[in-house]
Amino acid sequence: MRMRPTLSWTPTEELSPGTTDLEPVADALSSGGVLVLSGAGISTESGIPDYRGEGGSLSRHTPMTYQDFTADAQARRRYWARSHLGWRTFGRARPNDGHRAVAAFERHGMLSGVITQNVDGLHQAAGSEGVVELHGNLGRVVCLSCGTLSPRRELARRLEEANEGFAPVAAAINPDGDADLTDEQVGDFRVVPCTVCGGVLKPDVVFFGEAVPPERVEHCRALVREASTLLVLGSSLTVMSGLRFVRQAAQAGRPVLIVNRDPTRGDRHAVTRIALPLGAALTTLAGRLGIPVDDGDAQTG
Repeated sequence: MRMRPTLSWTPTEELSPGTTDLEPVADALSSGGVLVLSGAGISTESGIPDYRGEGGSLSRHTPMTYQDFTADAQARRRYWARSHLGWRTFGRARPNDGHRAVAAFERHGMLSGVITQNVDGLHQAAGSEGVVELHGNLGRVVCLSCGTLSPRRELARRLEEANEGFAPVAAAINPDGDADLTDEQVGDFRVVPCTVCGGVLKPDVVFFGEAVPPERVEHCRALVREASTLLVLGSSLTVMSGLRFVRQAAQAGRPVLIVNRDPTRGDRHAVTRIALPLGAALTTLAGRLGIPVDDGDAQTG
């Protein structure tokens, strides 16, 4: 199945404005077996913007598509120039209270798993284990010819050497790590090839329009089947790659709980949507449940 390049979603029915009552989430966590599905909204408090919330990047930025990246060398050059600059900021992001609360719930046996649509690795940095990265991770790079995986930090070093003095000022950094640059700022940026075969390098993430690996999808479906509750954190569920799991859970009679400040494409499948900031909401839940949450100073990232 391909990840639809859906960039926006308009409700076709009147949706509830949401509630501030965290009790259903507290009850679900107390019972255990909760599967978390997280989106960009959980990382905004770490300085990574989301796509569709207030001030979201889609109002000024169209993410790279798989088709453009693979078909157009100039598109790849623009992408890597912007992504290289964005990585300097993106790669320094650290987990926030929301990530740390999720890790605390997991440590106390309340979660059956975590599926994230994010590519920032912040759940793992906060201490979560066994995270399924639905859309991959910007911290890895893959060769489209030979399949070799390599660390992003190594590519960053090579790009620095190939583009000495490249330091334009970006208008903004986006959730996919792409910085907003003009063609003039991109200039004659040099892209480097795979060190193994000379092939084209791509971040190990699922671009818009690209297929999520089927084995990854099936693993997530299995996690939904085994969960007692699906808890959505910070996702508009606009993209089918995440919405399908909400639909699956609802069809199987699993309660779906959503914590997201704005309405989502999955609201009609949910028992409730809590319209609160994630960091504060999850920290409040942890306190209510008597679960200690590590502070930021305790994380090494």
